Amino acid sequence: MKQQHYHNSAVVHVTPEEAMRKIINVPAWWSENFEGKCEAAGDVFTVRFGKIYKTFKVTELSAHRMVWEVIDCHMPWLSNIKEWNGTSVVWEISKSAEGTVVSMTHIGLVPEVECYNDCRKGWDYYFVQSLLKWLTEGKGMPEKLKKEAV
Repeated sequence: MKQQHYHNSAVVHVTPEEAMRKIINVPAWWSENFEGKCEAAGDVFTVRFGKIYKTFKVTELSAHRMVWEVIDCHMPWLSNIKEWNGTSVVWEISKSAEGTVVSMTHIGLVPEVECYNDCRKGWDYYFVQSLLKWLTEGKGMPEKLKKEAV
C-alpha cells in the first residue's frame, strides 16, 4: 500500500517566480520567530513556536522546485519529540491554464505517525490560509514573534 504523505496544492494568480520568492520569505507566512536563511541550497533555518522548533536544510532550490529536509526538531507533546527528523517538505511550482500551481508535499508526514492529525491541521492552516493569503493578498498570518518577559 502506498503511503499518503501530507499534500496540498492551490492555483494562484502570481507568476511562478513571485510564488517561489514569497514561499522563501518564511517569516511572512509561517512563523515570525525565524532564524537563518532559506535562499539557496545549503541554507539552514529554524522556525519556532514557543518551545517547539523545526530546523531545516534547503537541499534543493531551482526556479520551480525546493526541498527542505528536517535536520532537527523538538515537539514535546509527542512520545518521539524528534518525529519530523529525516522528513522533507517538497515545494513544486508550475504553470497551468488557470494560473500558477503551488504544490507542497511533506514526505514522511503520513497517517501512521503520531503527529499526523495535529501536524496536518497545522499545515492546513499555514498553507491553505496563511501562505495563500500571503501569495494572493500580500498579507500572511504567521505565528507572531513572542516578546520575552523582562
